[in-house]
Amino acid sequence: MKSDVEFFGVGLPAMRQVVRALKQEHAGLDRRNLLELVALLWSRPVFERRMMAVLLLEAFEPLLRPADMKLLERLIRESKTWAFVDELAVAIVGPLVARSSELLRVLDRWAMADDFWLRRCAMLALLRPLRRGEGDFARFARYAEAMLDEREFFIRKAIGWVLRETAKKRPDLVYQWLLPRCAIVSGVTVREAVKYLSTRQRANVLHAYGLAQRR
Repeated sequence: MKSDVEFFGVGLPAMRQVVRALKQEHAGLDRRNLLELVALLWSRPVFERRMMAVLLLEAFEPLLRPADMKLLERLIRESKTWAFVDELAVAIVGPLVARSSELLRVLDRWAMADDFWLRRCAMLALLRPLRRGEGDFARFARYAEAMLDEREFFIRKAIGWVLRETAKKRPDLVYQWLLPRCAIVSGVTVREAVKYLSTRQRANVLHAYGLAQRR
């Protein structure tokens, strides 16, 4: 994970089991106590403590309010690993933004942030609705377009990931966006994006990408 936090060696399934038990026993946990518990867990740079903080935010995500985006941004900036960032983006930031559309302007800001983890999060926060065949593809496409020339692996992978998941329901949409950009898109992105395209679409994209690489 290329992380400098400590590790206890506890597996994710065991941590999720603890969170499920806690949610059953403390179903009435309120927002103030949730945030206090998250702050306590996050305060030490131990992977399992911080992962538990993230999983608790996911389990009690409906308690969160727009004002909590400041906390989520801080956690993302301090995460320094996909293991926290991706969960925060997809399972926590995404649903919160879906409930509070005014927060889309925060994603717009994150998409241009100095921290590539925030830029990744801006795209991944849009993932769940796109996976269902819904969602704001135009917004994702705008974010991705601005990042296509980036060399950061986690940005390239995120673009491909969202395109891949969108293609499960709307392959034509992904194909029409991807094909004219084959000269500038990365191989990492292409390999992910073409997985759910039709055989013809996949062949056309790979051919165009190959021609661009030989120039």
